[in-house]
Amino acid sequence: MKIRAYRQEDIKEIAELFYNTVHTVNAADYTEEQLNAWADGNIDMEAWNASFQEHITLVATAEKSEAAGGKKGTEQIIGFGDMDSAGYLDRLYVHKDFQRCGTATALCDRLEQTADAETITTHASITARPFFEKRGYQVVREQQVERKGALLTNYVMEKRKERRG
Repeated sequence: MKIRAYRQEDIKEIAELFYNTVHTVNAADYTEEQLNAWADGNIDMEAWNASFQEHITLVATAEKSEAAGGKKGTEQIIGFGDMDSAGYLDRLYVHKDFQRCGTATALCDRLEQTADAETITTHASITARPFFEKRGYQVVREQQVERKGALLTNYVMEKRKERRG
């Protein structure tokens, strides 16, 4: 696995990863209606690209296997994450086939290290909450977020960065 900065040409593959991850990984915690409201397959790629370019955005890649139809030396995006300058961890998604392989941890480690903010904040899904709790994040509050007429439960979570020096 390699971690690199986001590039504009990543957006289409990221959009597909986002949709597929939400509809498989989060399916145990959310209804089909909620999953469709969260990820309907029609993200505003211009808006996401602009957001990624304003934020610290990292992409995790792995070499495509020839068995999976990849050409030798080509990479596939297996995860991505972004954080704004205020320390808000906006998105963190890992490909459904690369869950529990350390991708989210590696992305989070890098994003947290680069943030200037003393406190990192995120809105974690039911599915992601245990991951963030293991990283030292604490639930500030549970909330219901409305997306396209469906209510989704998530958690505002915070982590104070360790001071160095």
